[in-house]
Amino acid sequence: MNNPHNIILTDNAAKRITEIITSGQEKGKKLRISVESGGCFGFQYKYDFVDSAESNDIIIENMDAAVVIDDISINFMQNAVIDYVESLGFASFEIKNPNSKGGCGCGNSFSA
Repeated sequence: MNNPHNIILTDNAAKRITEIITSGQEKGKKLRISVESGGCFGFQYKYDFVDSAESNDIIIENMDAAVVIDDISINFMQNAVIDYVESLGFASFEIKNPNSKGGCGCGNSFSA
């Protein structure tokens, strides 16, 4: 798929999304990532599972996983890497965003 925004969905993130969408109440859905105002640095990422994409959404795919990003949030996420990280006692999606000028320790809030 054409990806002019150079957003990368890592294999780890794709595998985790696939695990989630192949069972339970999120079965068959797509992961929507959006940027909203809030958090301790001004902006924060919001994660939801949705049935389908809207007409203006950008879809990033890897393997059987799809991430949907709206056309406003995409401006904050150009060249970002969407990953899934696991460590002792901690597991979450992580966005490595080169557009961020700063962020909080949890990685979910950033400044632009």
